[in-house]
Amino acid sequence: MEVRNLTCIGCPMGCQLEVTIDQGTVVSVTGNTCKRGDDYARKEVTNPTRIVTSTVPVIGGKIAMVSCKTASDIPKDKIFACMEEINQVTVAAPVKVGDVILKDICHTGVDIIATKDVDIA
Repeated sequence: MEVRNLTCIGCPMGCQLEVTIDQGTVVSVTGNTCKRGDDYARKEVTNPTRIVTSTVPVIGGKIAMVSCKTASDIPKDKIFACMEEINQVTVAAPVKVGDVILKDICHTGVDIIATKDVDIA
């Protein structure tokens, strides 16, 4: 059996979790004060994912960059490849919140979307 210690990021409490794993299966989670802690711990040790946030240059916009993020979480091991794709992109103004900047980033099925409006200069 393996024991992993994590700090929960499911809510502001930051509970100290202890996860017991046996042959790749979570046997128990302790230290959580809410169900989100249990859910987070199980997912984190079996299939960790993250939301990725970044910025993309805007051509012809009132501001030079637009903030963006993954529409949902992606596998943690794809973050660097995702950033390589994001770093190759520029968009033209206008940009609206929710506009898709990149579809299916790194073949994850997840889009990169704008999180800010940028008007034409």
